[in-house]
Amino acid sequence: MSDLERIDGRTKLIGLIATPIGHSLAPVMHNMAYRKMGLNFAYIAFEVGNDQLDDAVTGMRALNVGGFNVSMPNKTKILPLLDEISPEAEFIGAVNTVVNESGKLIGYNTDGIGYTRSLTEVDFNFVGKKMTLMGAGGAATAVAIQTALDGIAEISLFNRDISPYSKAIEIANIINEKTKCKVNVYKLEDLNKLKEEIAGSDILTNATGVGMKPLEGQSLVPDTSWLRPDLVVSDVIYNPRKTRLLEQAESAGCKTLNGLGMMLWAGSKSFELFTGYKMPVDYVKENLF
Repeated sequence: MSDLERIDGRTKLIGLIATPIGHSLAPVMHNMAYRKMGLNFAYIAFEVGNDQLDDAVTGMRALNVGGFNVSMPNKTKILPLLDEISPEAEFIGAVNTVVNESGKLIGYNTDGIGYTRSLTEVDFNFVGKKMTLMGAGGAATAVAIQTALDGIAEISLFNRDISPYSKAIEIANIINEKTKCKVNVYKLEDLNKLKEEIAGSDILTNATGVGMKPLEGQSLVPDTSWLRPDLVVSDVIYNPRKTRLLEQAESAGCKTLNGLGMMLWAGSKSFELFTGYKMPVDYVKENLF
């Protein structure tokens, strides 16, 4: 049955608001799962940035959508527009999933769970290990806080020396105060320090937009010699599936993973929040990846 044949007057709309949006696999993933399970839902992507966010959320509420996902650059800006925030989203300070419960918009964050599950899928045990994490936006915050809660020992957090740099300090303070993980914050412009911290880490993670459009083909690691075979290198970006950083890591013999696993497992949890059913993950992996 095609999507057109499935849609009727009772179809529940689920959305995604982000920009850029054309690369997203989320609509394909969710609609594939709806078809497989025979659920009367439809998932649509909407090009929305910070300037349109307030109107978009008002529209979602007015149209009584079942819920919607939130991606860059809206994950933190949406917080004051919601009626309620789940404990993990409040802790992380970012939302990637909004559920409409009888007119009440409730924000959740499934990114961190998606990321840690993706590490498990490639048999990397991060408990007691050290990570160098590049970025301090919504995705980076979720990665840092979830890995800290789940047992990573140390995080070296790098961010640009611009106004969001204070966000990196805030993330570090939260983790240092509330978990056993130790977080140090450094400036991404300090390449000597970045090289030093990568050398002492078990995993390197890019949680910035560097590597996807319009920064496709770029990497925050200026030299492949900074990487070594026993280093795990991950990127939250999944389009392109192999960023410049992952190309560098492969050439250095590193184990690598892109953002597909994070998207899949984060999306699986969102799917459950939207529908009340578990996503058929194996079916989605087989047909999408």
